[in-house]
Amino acid sequence: MARPIRDLENRAGAILFNCECDLEPRPVAPTVTPADALIAASPITYDYVLANPPFGKKSSQTFTNEEGEQEKDDLTYNRQDFWATTSNKQLNFVQHIRTMLKTTGFAAVVVPDNVLFEGGAGETVRKKMLETTDLHTILRLPTGIFYAQGVKANVIFFDNKPASKDPWTKEIWVYDYRTNIHHTLKKNPLKLDNLKDFIACYNPSNRHKRKETFNPETNSEGRWRKFTYSEIIARDKTSLDITWLKDKYLADLDNLPDPEDLAVDIIENLEAGLESFREIIATLKIK
Repeated sequence: MARPIRDLENRAGAILFNCECDLEPRPVAPTVTPADALIAASPITYDYVLANPPFGKKSSQTFTNEEGEQEKDDLTYNRQDFWATTSNKQLNFVQHIRTMLKTTGFAAVVVPDNVLFEGGAGETVRKKMLETTDLHTILRLPTGIFYAQGVKANVIFFDNKPASKDPWTKEIWVYDYRTNIHHTLKKNPLKLDNLKDFIACYNPSNRHKRKETFNPETNSEGRWRKFTYSEIIARDKTSLDITWLKDKYLADLDNLPDPEDLAVDIIENLEAGLESFREIIATLKIK
């Protein structure tokens, strides 16, 4: 039987990025397999997990109905080690990645904005993350860095912890590298140099000794800001979608960006809106 198209795409990507994958039978366990990673807990736990899970809000499975037509149905994962049962695959991946970590493990995961603000299962997952891990840093990424237009994403950094009666997250540091930032894949791609300020603020040598760059009186445009657990838990739905910088283009109509940048922003916003409507239509068709 031919391998599924998605499996072949994953293997091709692994080759392009010089990753080991199970192209031919070998005596050792493969590092990439075509199995659904969310079906069950990983048999191995890890010290580090760096992940960019697939975007797209809903998990679904395709089947052939009695008339021979292809249909899709929401796919949920009933796992005892998950905090919430949901068809939102980003929330499922966040829960899964947490279970992949050793008690002393560290993770950095790319997630879309909905993971930070969605209610219901999203709120449950965020609260449990704050309680059971030290979710210490959020990097708000700019648009224009993914092939799909309009993708708004973030990187969340968290350390796994042993069971405790008190929440492990004491404060969350947020770096806003989205507001008033413009990148494109071809003319202005994201480079390592663009993130040097974030790396310096992160202070990887000792992240417990950080300093805010934001100050309401002396530096209201500072991109690096700290929020306490009490401030976070008091927010509606425990939202981690936090902004404080003003869009300078909205405030200063005489200092608008280049027409090309404006056009890119408009396209990205329209694409994001269209994608939301596509998800709504897909959900209605399933029901």
